[in-house]
Amino acid sequence: MDSAFLITAFVTLFVIIDPLGLTPLFVALTQGMTNARRRAIALRTCITAALILIVFAAFGEAVLGMIGISMHAFRIAGGLLLFLTALDMLFERRTKRREGTAGQTDEEEEEDEGDDPSVFPIAIPLIAGPGSIATMILLAGQRPGLEGLAWVCGVMLSVLVLVFLLFLTAGLLERALGRTGINVITRLLGMLLAALAVQFVLDGLRGFGLAG
Repeated sequence: MDSAFLITAFVTLFVIIDPLGLTPLFVALTQGMTNARRRAIALRTCITAALILIVFAAFGEAVLGMIGISMHAFRIAGGLLLFLTALDMLFERRTKRREGTAGQTDEEEEEDEGDDPSVFPIAIPLIAGPGSIATMILLAGQRPGLEGLAWVCGVMLSVLVLVFLLFLTAGLLERALGRTGINVITRLLGMLLAALAVQFVLDGLRGFGLAG
């Protein structure tokens, strides 16, 4: 396999997935959780995102086309859902829900999946979003065949390993920032996430010719 292609693929996926940018968001979305639960969420997030990206690398837009969904519609839906999460972060709804379950036992807390951000919004659409899905489709298309698919998926997995390792530093980052710092970062990231959500929607509308 051409080393230049592998380097290009790694850099492209690294920039699109943005592990460094995701880490503070992971801290904000898992604020107050134990290290053990954070590790479980980080692992579940990376596994979910990896499976989704592998499926799209292998079958491309046919996966969406099979059920009549275009990539543009996927962008709009992802943007709307992300905007709801951004509102939760801006108004501390997630924190209030977590404080409301502060009296739960460890077993009850593990069973409470209502506040688990692993699948949404971290795995989908922040990691396995329209950008990374489209990138996987394009990269796999440049190197057709099982060998090419294996290399592309290998590069993607190496990026997700970096994501997982950075997520493991969430506890250290939270302690360094303190409660006040985390609250400030959460609101700031909520604003940025809202802007990203709007951009997703605009990109989708532009694809349908409805936005300039």
